[in-house]
Amino acid sequence: MKKRDILRGLNMKKIILLSVTAATLIFSGCATTNGPEYNGATYQEIKTYEIGTVESVRHVVISDNGTGTFVGALVGTVLGSITGGGRGNVLATLAGGLGGAYAGSQVNKANAEELSVKLDNGEHIVVVTKGTNFLVGDRVKIVKDGNRADQVYRIN
Repeated sequence: MKKRDILRGLNMKKIILLSVTAATLIFSGCATTNGPEYNGATYQEIKTYEIGTVESVRHVVISDNGTGTFVGALVGTVLGSITGGGRGNVLATLAGGLGGAYAGSQVNKANAEELSVKLDNGEHIVVVTKGTNFLVGDRVKIVKDGNRADQVYRIN
């Protein structure tokens, strides 16, 4: 293989990597973050809600659902495949995939709170909600989608 052909292959890998990176940045900027987020498949369904008072708060971590691991492995593999040559390329690709999978699983973890709530009807429930700071005594509205808590709001 000629040196010129190797350089062309390397340039093509860089172009693909830059294209994927640019597309990711462009499309991630299109999302709006004003207000709570609903599932796109169920947002039109009728939901119910409960009102109650927070009795205790415990900080918890929600583990990766697999998305972060997959995306991390994919990106790590692509980046690893660009580096090295010969056997080094194979090792770099493998290391990039494994490292990316681990990093993606860690990045996709979310801080959350486990709330023990006494509902106005006297029932006691536990609900987990991402990234909000509730305090004991807060009045909350829990929007339910079937048997699942869809949103939790402070209503004080």
